[in-house]
Amino acid sequence: MSIVFYKYHGAGNDFVLLDNRDLTFRSDNISLIAWLCDRRFGIGADGLMLLQECPGYDFEMRYFNSDGREASMCGNGGRCIAAFARRLGIAGGRTTFMAVDGVHEAVFEEDGDISLKMADVSDVEAGGDEFFLDTGSPHFVRFVETLDGLDVYHEGRAVRYSDRFREKGTNVNFVKQEGDHLTVYTYERGVEDETLACGTGITASALSAALRSGLDRGRFSVTAKGGQLAVSFSKSDRGFTDIWLRGPAAFVFEGRTDAPAL
Repeated sequence: MSIVFYKYHGAGNDFVLLDNRDLTFRSDNISLIAWLCDRRFGIGADGLMLLQECPGYDFEMRYFNSDGREASMCGNGGRCIAAFARRLGIAGGRTTFMAVDGVHEAVFEEDGDISLKMADVSDVEAGGDEFFLDTGSPHFVRFVETLDGLDVYHEGRAVRYSDRFREKGTNVNFVKQEGDHLTVYTYERGVEDETLACGTGITASALSAALRSGLDRGRFSVTAKGGQLAVSFSKSDRGFTDIWLRGPAAFVFEGRTDAPAL
């Protein structure tokens, strides 16, 4: 099976993208998706996305983790698939698309960044320096004094497979806050490892920092291991609204692979 693919990354969070508007790629082939994402035997990526037709919108985004299973929303992926749509000629200076958690809007900024409107967040569990919320994907957020020497893989895995989260899983974020600047390291479920950046995790970390700091609106700049991002938001009694995740979405290369029969 010959597959034409495109490789993108958003602050080091990397993806294989396929134009599946003709529905020739079978989205239920977990083994094939996992193979395409495999860094030793396939192309290599944190996840795979299918761009498909969606009546009333520019396109539909379907996201799969590197284990091959369809997953919840991916913020960095949302920016990358918007850039992909523009490359395909189906998006202009802004685009609106459907994802698993609803409708998203993406705006192409003059400096090359892309701003992605995230879903509203109304329910946040808070306890001291630990928070749990869903920003399109579930996230546990822990604020720490220092990230130096932190074993993100083992510490994140301990939370992800704890009694509380073992059944459904969660992403885990470790955050150092310095005023309106955050440094965020993330362990992602589905990838089951640390990634260089996680858009929904960075969003969850910024909203948690807002609660921790008593802010009703604002903007946090964020450093991830893969690059710089920013999150802006408004807050009311009903929760967080007007949430925008801003950051890069870079085309890496395109190619063709002859996939094995899986």
